Amino acid sequence: SSPPILMIGDTVDDMRACLNANSFITPIGFVPPTKSPLKVSKVLFGAGAERVLESMDDIKHILNLTSTPSFSCGGGVRSANVWRKTKETDIKLSLNLDGTGTSKVSSGIGFFDHMLTALSKHSRMDLTLKCVGDLHVDDHHTTEDVALALGSAFHQALGDKKGITRFGSAMVPLDEALARAVVDISGRPSAHVALGFKRERVGSLSTEMLEHAMESFAINAGITLHVECLKGKNDHHRAEAAFKALARALRMAVSFDGHSDIPSTKGVL
Repeated sequence: SSPPILMIGDTVDDMRACLNANSFITPIGFVPPTKSPLKVSKVLFGAGAERVLESMDDIKHILNLTSTPSFSCGGGVRSANVWRKTKETDIKLSLNLDGTGTSKVSSGIGFFDHMLTALSKHSRMDLTLKCVGDLHVDDHHTTEDVALALGSAFHQALGDKKGITRFGSAMVPLDEALARAVVDISGRPSAHVALGFKRERVGSLSTEMLEHAMESFAINAGITLHVECLKGKNDHHRAEAAFKALARALRMAVSFDGHSDIPSTKGVL
């Protein structure tokens, strides 16, 4: 079969023009170097972008992959490699949705590594990550950019989404803490995260960045995400329960349900 036709643009008008022009053209968004990846990705996904790229390396990567068959219904390993380099961070990441939960993670922030390791283990996704970030400034750029790269890899690895369960939910306790996560691989990125931290930091990581990491991941993954910590006194426990609940919900959502169609009345996700 012929390789897919891609149209890469950086505006809402570009995405709409592509969708209106031809149903066989795939709209791909691009974040200009001077713009916020989180804000631009959300806008472009909302306008119909199938994926949003953040660097020229991403563009080169997707053009090299245009002849690769889509993975669907267990017919291939659903995996992706992402290299995201900016003036603030340099991230290399590999993700396998159909793994065993093995991970090798180095973000430069110990507690964030702990959360990502838990996410990998309990989602059964294999994750390899190396980030060199401007931690001399603070933890914001590193945490956000790692989450954005992880979301991009997740979205890329899903392929055509045929046969997936799509929805996933989980409630996970950790001692006195209890967290709930609900996922919809909807193609409409949205995140609603309320973890109710009381401390400013856990380890060297700002607690506000844990919620922001989940939001950033959801935007680039193209999913609807709700995560709440329902109770808990210890912020370490609240955070870990939340990431484990997210992991279990993702594991359910990406699993195959025994059918070969795209789980949407629209026919697309």
